[in-house]
Amino acid sequence: METETTAQELDFMRLAYQQAELARAEGEVPVGAVVVKDGVLIASGYNRPIGKHDPTAHAEIMALRAAAEILGNYRLPGCELYVTLEPCIMCSGAMMHARLTRVIFGASDPKTGAAGSVMDIFAQDNLNHHTEVRGGVLADECSALLKSFFADRRLAATEKRRNLANSLTESLSESDKRN
Repeated sequence: METETTAQELDFMRLAYQQAELARAEGEVPVGAVVVKDGVLIASGYNRPIGKHDPTAHAEIMALRAAAEILGNYRLPGCELYVTLEPCIMCSGAMMHARLTRVIFGASDPKTGAAGSVMDIFAQDNLNHHTEVRGGVLADECSALLKSFFADRRLAATEKRRNLANSLTESLSESDKRN
């Protein structure tokens, strides 16, 4: 039986969403994350792999690093992580190693999701730590942000190709006039 989303879960996912908007503003895929302990926000992060030239700079990793620094421990027992997109394998592994109590995500990721969509790392009984996972919190809003980001990128790429083609046509036309 699916439990109802609490007001606190919605509030924390909205904070993760705000982080995702920061990523989008920097041209990064809009994914945001926050780490919460005892109902208090302790760290946040957003996607930065492009800007940092770092394939590990996913929102979840950025938030985990900040939380570990703040708490002075690489283990984060009693902490929850809220993220706008279902975690990938790398991030899921980091969450397990950090000993998070719970992971709450927004939109599912049918291409790389490792919390139930493509695979479920968290459901592996033979692992020594088990993190509770809950998906679908503000899923529609989180999904819409990602979809609009990629639609805008496709539109920009189409416009760039169109401008390049027009420029090339104009150059050829000018060259023909000179000859």
